[in-house]
Amino acid sequence: MAWNVVIAGGGFGGAYAARQLERLLPKQSARLMLVNDVNFLLYTPFLPEAAAGTLEPRHVVTPLRDMLKRTFLRLGAVTEHDPAARTVRIRDHQGETEEQRYDQLVLSLGSVSRLLPIPGLEHAIGFKSLADAIWLRNHVIETLEAANASEDSERRQELLTYVFVGGGYAGLEALAELQDFAADAMDSYPRARLQGMRWILVEATDRVLPEIDLRLAEYAARELRSRGIDIRLGTRLEAVEPDAVTLSTGERIPTRTMVWTTGVAPHPSLAELSVPLNEHGRVRVDEYMRVEGMQGVWAIGDCAAVPDPSAGMTRPSPPTAQHAIRQGRAVAHNVAAELGIGKARPFRYRNKGAFVNLGRYKAVGRLGRFTFSGFPAWWLARTYHMSQIPGTARKIRAVVDWTVGLPFRRDVAEVGSIGHPRPLRVEEYARGGSHRPVS
Repeated sequence: MAWNVVIAGGGFGGAYAARQLERLLPKQSARLMLVNDVNFLLYTPFLPEAAAGTLEPRHVVTPLRDMLKRTFLRLGAVTEHDPAARTVRIRDHQGETEEQRYDQLVLSLGSVSRLLPIPGLEHAIGFKSLADAIWLRNHVIETLEAANASEDSERRQELLTYVFVGGGYAGLEALAELQDFAADAMDSYPRARLQGMRWILVEATDRVLPEIDLRLAEYAARELRSRGIDIRLGTRLEAVEPDAVTLSTGERIPTRTMVWTTGVAPHPSLAELSVPLNEHGRVRVDEYMRVEGMQGVWAIGDCAAVPDPSAGMTRPSPPTAQHAIRQGRAVAHNVAAELGIGKARPFRYRNKGAFVNLGRYKAVGRLGRFTFSGFPAWWLARTYHMSQIPGTARKIRAVVDWTVGLPFRRDVAEVGSIGHPRPLRVEEYARGGSHRPVS
């Protein structure tokens, strides 16, 4: 009889768990199923570069079918879990459901943008998916076009003001790359160039980049400020409107762009899956990534509170790609051990380095005891990320993108209508577009 192994979630943790299980479990003895909402793995560290047009969007994703040779990929979501019967219910994109029995279940559902009860937050855009990155790039181009066409100075300033909330990795990298892109593009928009852009970073704590060394964080802040970026530390977002934001200082800033990057929260569907959660909504697991009080159920990645070896096992591991990849590989060995193949191993990864891109040729980073900034850090970050991209073909495409793009300006074509075809109705053609323009 073949074992049924179900993996819920195809991000870094789930994809690398499936990949390792293919190597560990004999083909005839196990059926592997990966349930995911899309058929690709997104390399999230490249989201800012995809948004800025430095990399083609299709080069920051890897088809799961290219990574996995014998895992059955099921597009959909796990919506229910019965631990006693060892079954899960899967709903596909057409709304149809089916029940799937498992011998081993790995939860790797990832995370979503962390939301706070801020009035009007629905008017903001997150920065968590490829769709977010492409939308934001198109939106920045639309604001440049609209500002260049406007005769009203106040409206131009509103359109050319960009507010980012959250001073961690995602916020800084997204802001830095998009500001770099927009600064390059301004030569094509003479009226907008005369008006000038305003880029604002709002951070509630007293520093940016709490994940890295203070000296490097201060270097990053100085670099951004030297480019005219206004960094507001110790400041919170109080309210969002369609055309303005209000800060805790009482200042109201007219803007059409508010990007929310204040961290992540475990996927909300975990609450429906009959697993124990901690106070932050992450699945409770031990150092082997086994869900507390359950047999044959594991959890990894952003959705799991895996004890962090670098913190003496006193707090959960941070929600990073590096940790999720290692947890995926480790949990594969533990699942195999549960099925009688090999020995279980605890999670023991310690992060050895970190890099933060600040635009073309600029970055900060740490590698072991050594710290880097400027071009050396940028080059090391590129080299590291290139080595981590799954698949040789994707590595080559990313390198070609970077190399070909070096001597050229980035493309400013707005492609917001891609993926949103107009219905075959005369009035739709008369309107001349199918996506919501900047108003």
